[in-house]
Amino acid sequence: MLSRSYLAAAIRALSMDAVQQANSGHPGMPMGMADIAEVLWNGFLKHNPQNPNWPNRDRFILSNGHGSMLHYALLHLSGYDLPIENIKNFRQLNSKTAGHPEYGHTPGVETTTGPLGQGIANAVGMALAEKMLASQFNRPNFPVIDHYTYTFLGDGCLMEGISHEVCSFAGTQKLGKLIAFWDDNGISIDGDVVNWFSDDTVERFKAYGWHVVAGVDGHDPKSLEVAITEAQADERPSLICCKTVIGFGSPNKAGTAGSHGAALGVEEVQKTRAALGWEHAPFEIPQDIYAAFDAKEQGASQERAWQQLFDGYKQEFPELALELERRLAGKLPENWQAVTDRLVNDTVAEAKTVATRKASLNVLEKISQELPELLGGSADLSGSNCTQIKAARAVRPDDASGNYLQYGVREFGMSAMMNGMALYGGFIPFGGTFLTFMDYARNAVRMAALMKQRVVFVYSHDSIGLGEDGPTHQPVEHLASLRSMPNINTWRPADTVETAVAWTAALESCDAPSALVLSRQNLPFLERDGQTVANVARGGYILHDCKQTPRLILIATGSEVQLALSAAKALDLKGVAVRVVSMPSTEVFDAQDEEYKEKVLPTNVRARIAIEAASPESWYKYVGIDGKVVGMESYGDSAPADVLFEHFGFTEANVVAVAERLLDSTD
Repeated sequence: MLSRSYLAAAIRALSMDAVQQANSGHPGMPMGMADIAEVLWNGFLKHNPQNPNWPNRDRFILSNGHGSMLHYALLHLSGYDLPIENIKNFRQLNSKTAGHPEYGHTPGVETTTGPLGQGIANAVGMALAEKMLASQFNRPNFPVIDHYTYTFLGDGCLMEGISHEVCSFAGTQKLGKLIAFWDDNGISIDGDVVNWFSDDTVERFKAYGWHVVAGVDGHDPKSLEVAITEAQADERPSLICCKTVIGFGSPNKAGTAGSHGAALGVEEVQKTRAALGWEHAPFEIPQDIYAAFDAKEQGASQERAWQQLFDGYKQEFPELALELERRLAGKLPENWQAVTDRLVNDTVAEAKTVATRKASLNVLEKISQELPELLGGSADLSGSNCTQIKAARAVRPDDASGNYLQYGVREFGMSAMMNGMALYGGFIPFGGTFLTFMDYARNAVRMAALMKQRVVFVYSHDSIGLGEDGPTHQPVEHLASLRSMPNINTWRPADTVETAVAWTAALESCDAPSALVLSRQNLPFLERDGQTVANVARGGYILHDCKQTPRLILIATGSEVQLALSAAKALDLKGVAVRVVSMPSTEVFDAQDEEYKEKVLPTNVRARIAIEAASPESWYKYVGIDGKVVGMESYGDSAPADVLFEHFGFTEANVVAVAERLLDSTD
C-alpha cells in the first residue's frame, strides 16, 4: 500500500514541475497544502470525474486560487478530463490550466478564483444555496440535496475585508455543510505575515459563530481526518486551522516567501525531488499513484446511489422532482413567454408614473409567483431598493425555505455570494444597493461577468436625482464604469415599460449578468405604439420621430428621456426636425444587426446629443466627434433633485441651447 506522504509527493512534484516549466506561478501553496488535499480528495470528497456536474456532488473551492496547480494536479490525478499535456502547458495559451482556476474552462473547477477572498464568498453562497434548496425540496427519507462545500483559503483571503463580510454571515446562518481549511503558513509575498497580520483567527471565527478546530498539523493525515470528521458532525460552519510549511520539501525555500510566487529554479527542484524521495522524471506519474487517486469508479458508484434515491423521489413526488430538475437545469418555466407578454401588456395598460425602483418592485410582485427560483435580497436597503415583495419570506438560521436574504451592510459579500448561488444552480439571485455603493462590490460584479453568470444587480438612486444626500451618495462615474465592463448588460430604464422589459431581459440572460439602474424620483409613463414597445428589448429605439430625415438626434436614458422629449418638442416648434432615441441598454443595442442600428442612428445625421446625468465618457461612441454630451463633469451637490437638475444644466432650455450651437457649427 502506498504511503500517504508518497501520494502527496505526487501533487508536490506535478506542481513544482509545471510552475518550473512555465517559469511562472505559485509552487509554495500547492506544496504546503498537498497533504490536506490528499486526505480530503482521497478520503472524503464526493465527486465523479466522469460527470463533474452531477447535482449532489461536494463542492470544492480553491479560494487561494494563485495555488491553482494544486487543483489541477488533483483533477488530473483523480481522473478528470485534464490530460498531462495540459499540466505541461500550465499558464500557456489555449491550455485548460490557466494561471488561476477558471469556471467553464477546466472540468471540475466550480468557480473562478484568484481575487483573494471571493472564493470563500462563493463557497458561502454555494453552502447557503445547498441549505435553501434542501429545505425546499428534501422530504423524509429523500435527502436528494445533501452534500458539503469545502474550501481552501490562505492568509491573504483572511486579510481581505470580504472574508469578514461573508464569514460573519455564514456563522449567523449556521451553514453546517461549509468546511474551510485555513493554510496557516505565516507567509505571503512580502514575507512573514506576523508584521502585518497578527489577528487571533481562532477567536475571530469563534466570534462569528463558527466551529473551529485549532492547531491541526497540516502534514499529519490522521489529525486531518479527525478534524474533518469532527467538522462534518457540527451544525455550524467549520474552520480547520492547518499549520503548514509553505513550499514543503524544498531544502532552501520551504517556509520562506521565496517559494510563494515564483518557480523554485532547476537546481532547487532537483534537490526537492531528492528530499521528497521522488525519483521520477518531470511530469512522470507511476500507474500505482494514478490508481490510488482514481475517483472514477467510486464517483460513478456515488452518483448511481444518488440517482436511485432520486428515482424513488421522482415516484413519490413527481411534481417536485420535475421542478427541481427544471431549476437545476437553469430553464425558465414553460409558460414564461405568456408571463412576460402579460407583464408588458399590463404595464402598458396601467400607464403608471412612478420611480423606476417602484416599477421594478411592481414587476417582481407580478412574476415572483411564476418564478420560484427568484431569490431576492438587499444590503440593508430593502425599502429603498424596493427589492422586498409582499410575499417575501426571509431566510433564517432555523428555516432556510424562504425566498429573501437580508445581507446586512455587506455589498461586496452580497454580490460574491450571489455569484456562488448562481454557480450552484436552482436559483436566480438578485440583490440591491445604491448605485454609488457598486464601487464596494465592483470586483464581484466583474467576476459575474467573467464567469457569464445569471445574476441581477439592482442599483437604485441612480443619479443626482436622489437629492439631498449629496455627492457621497450621488453616482456620477458608475454607469460609465459598468458599461466599460465586458459581458454585462446595464439597463437604465426611463419608465415602467422599459423597467418591465429590462427585468425580462435580465431573467432570460443565461450567459451574462445584468445591472438594473433605477431612479429614486418618479418618472412619467411614455406613450408608445406596439412596434415601439417591441423595440425596447433591442436596447435602443426610436421613441419620437419627425416626418422627414432628422436634422438632429437626441439620445437619452432613464430620467433624462423625458427631458429629451421636452427639448425635441421645443425644437420642433423652431422648425428643427428632431428624433429622440431612448437607449436603456447600450450593450444590448450594440449587439443588434447593423441594419437596425443604422435605422435608429443613421450615419448621415452627424448632429447628435446624448443626455444623461452621469459621466459623459461612454457616450462619445454614439455622438461622434461632431456631437455633444449633456452630462456630469463633476460630483453632485446636496439639494433637492429639481434644484440639482437645473443647477447642472439638465433643463429644456440648456438642451435647446446646446442643440442650436451644435447645429450652427455643423451647418
